[in-house]
Amino acid sequence: MEAQGSRRRQLPVLLLWVNGLMTLGFTGARQQTELCNESLMLEKLPACGKSFAEMMKKVDSKKWCNLTEFIMYYDKFTQCTEREANNASCFWPNPLAEGFITGIHKQFFSNCTSEKVHWEDPPDEILITLILIPVMLTCAMITLVVWCSKRSDIL
Repeated sequence: MEAQGSRRRQLPVLLLWVNGLMTLGFTGARQQTELCNESLMLEKLPACGKSFAEMMKKVDSKKWCNLTEFIMYYDKFTQCTEREANNASCFWPNPLAEGFITGIHKQFFSNCTSEKVHWEDPPDEILITLILIPVMLTCAMITLVVWCSKRSDIL
């Protein structure tokens, strides 16, 4: 019985110790200690853009707004930019990489605008019907409930 009480008191201490180890980084997690080499990253990113441009030549320019036509090329481009940022000891995405990616978007997808749907009210006949049906059903249900409550002797 005393052994269980002793273990219960040691558990919070053990948990705090494990938490401390994890906080200090003794869990084997790799910590980034190198500084981001932005100039190296900016030097390498254009190669990703050039590769993407070569792949996009295979796609008809009329289909550039259809993501399904070039999703594999875009995935390779994204992986390339992430790899180059990581090779330069930079996190990804970062503001410089995002600026580069935005430039690529402007180059290839500037004509791709999303068409906004213009919502219109239905014709008056349909609108009146859609309003009156629930109102009439509600009135009918109220009438039925009141009528049934007054005729409880039959039910």
